[in-house]
Amino acid sequence: MTGGSQRALYSREMLALAVELAGRPLDPEAPLQGEARSRTCGSIVSVSASPSDDGTLGDIGIRASSCAVGQAAAALFLRAANGTDEAALRDTHQQIEQWLAEGGDMPAWPDLAIIEPACAYPARHAAILLPWQAALDALSSSARSR
Repeated sequence: MTGGSQRALYSREMLALAVELAGRPLDPEAPLQGEARSRTCGSIVSVSASPSDDGTLGDIGIRASSCAVGQAAAALFLRAANGTDEAALRDTHQQIEQWLAEGGDMPAWPDLAIIEPACAYPARHAAILLPWQAALDALSSSARSR
């Protein structure tokens, strides 16, 4: 990888996203807890949340032990995930997975263009998907405990 490619991947905007995670830490007391781990790179994202009466996620917190790309994806997830239901999370996860694998249209999740340079780095794809996987895990854990 050349220095130019690395600068394009790790933009200032992408690196700044990791700082946003400090404002919404994981809440170990929240009723919904989920975790996802990348078998490719070992990154781990944990999500805590509270369910709303309408079945959407609220009060989301996150802990990301990940590369800068994974942390940026977690921050982008946090920016827009409050008020999202399970169906929308599944749909978005599938769209992002397809976008990373096949290219094409970028999913409609806000600010995803910030991490678009990571599409050229397949080793980073699993880390990008982790926040959505962890949130879905939290929701499925809740369903299993009922």
